[in-house]
Amino acid sequence: MNATTTASPLTVTGHPLQRAGAWAVVAMAGKQSAEEVTDSDLDAVAARVVQDVCTAATASKDDPAYDWWKVLFALYPNSKPTHAKRPRDRAVLEAEVAGWFEADRQGGLERWPCTFCGASTRKTWTKSHLPMFDTNKALNTLPPGSPGWPVCRGCRLAAWTLPYGAWVTAGSATVLSCERAKVEQGFVRSNIRRSEWLLQVGFGSKGEPAGARPERVILAALRTLGAGLPAAATLWTFKNDNQEPWLRITRSRRTIPRFLARIEANAPLRRGWGLLVAAMTERDKQGKPLKDGRTEAARLLFEADDGRSRSFLDQLARMLLNVESWRLENRAALTQLAFDYAKEVLGMDVDPHKPSPVASLLADWIEHGSGSPRGRVAEYRSVALSDYKLGLLLMKAHSRLCLDGREVAAGPEDWAPLIQQRPRAWEQRMLLFAGVLQMLQQRGVAIGEKQGMDEEEDEEVERLIEEPIITAYDEEPM
Repeated sequence: MNATTTASPLTVTGHPLQRAGAWAVVAMAGKQSAEEVTDSDLDAVAARVVQDVCTAATASKDDPAYDWWKVLFALYPNSKPTHAKRPRDRAVLEAEVAGWFEADRQGGLERWPCTFCGASTRKTWTKSHLPMFDTNKALNTLPPGSPGWPVCRGCRLAAWTLPYGAWVTAGSATVLSCERAKVEQGFVRSNIRRSEWLLQVGFGSKGEPAGARPERVILAALRTLGAGLPAAATLWTFKNDNQEPWLRITRSRRTIPRFLARIEANAPLRRGWGLLVAAMTERDKQGKPLKDGRTEAARLLFEADDGRSRSFLDQLARMLLNVESWRLENRAALTQLAFDYAKEVLGMDVDPHKPSPVASLLADWIEHGSGSPRGRVAEYRSVALSDYKLGLLLMKAHSRLCLDGREVAAGPEDWAPLIQQRPRAWEQRMLLFAGVLQMLQQRGVAIGEKQGMDEEEDEEVERLIEEPIITAYDEEPM
């Protein structure tokens, strides 16, 4: 007789919130996949959720567990455990919350497919139990007479294990969608460890690094993909608030893992990354970290859907524009990092070792014009990223070289793409500036580079070059 297999009571769906919660159930049950999860596993995970919810709901405001209540309030503001008039009798509250995760009773005529996974269920939930299901800006409330959205047991539990699998703050949560389930699961497991710590000590303790954010954790997971396997990651950061719910979406490109792998394997790129991290690290007067450089650098590799995020090249441009801050080798490393990002991540056809005719034109003007090359570099720097002003400077340089009887490397047709409002024109202008400085450096033209670094700066950069380029917080001592 063939043995019969029982379908798992848990499904990992494509819905980002359900998916994060379902992966959390898998991890909290000590399993590797949803197919391995049993009803007994759901019982155990549900018992832990009930205990944590009720501990947070009955905690005093000076108790660290009260911070977990803030997390729950940000996600489920209409639920019984987060309501201002919630029961203070823990036994009463436990009985109600435990009932949410009971298995569906067998039999009965009315059954519906689960809103998330399609499994048959008799249970319906309203917005009071579900995160981010209602907003005053969208018509997604239940129609009159509807009992709620059908939600099976596995998905009901996933809705409340979401805070464990998400990166949470006292007012928002961030979940991850990625092409590689390995990365999603790694992010969830890291967040579960963090949630255990938060339940014990709360926010604001000395245990968590200053400015800790999820992008660094995700980038560390992407770095582990073999041979820079392509994988895009999407962060969904949201707050389910009674007044003004909001959702912000940021993404990393599929080529980021390959870019990270190239940095790991290339000494100049590692130096450039180390310089970037060091520049983005902020400390107070006592040396206490205010901003973690690895975290800030990781954030640059994620792009917001609404365009309200700083770009990787923008940060490198700000650094390279400060000409006097860099020794020759460090400027070269930052330049290579910028070009490599443009080529590998943005898909631009650029090569720092093959300067464009426009770069040659500007380098010739800076080198051979009257007066100090440093003065002309300063003049170029002041207009380098402006389309209109750069166009005027290029005309000036072109005219000056022609009047001096020198060979002119480029004309208006060559620089037209740089000064028009077209895709990647800003990036091309930024890379042009870096390329011109690189060319001047190769020609031996003195433009005011820094002769040395402070001893502490040198030590910091060399240490960063020797360490892994990115690590999760739980991979190093806090």
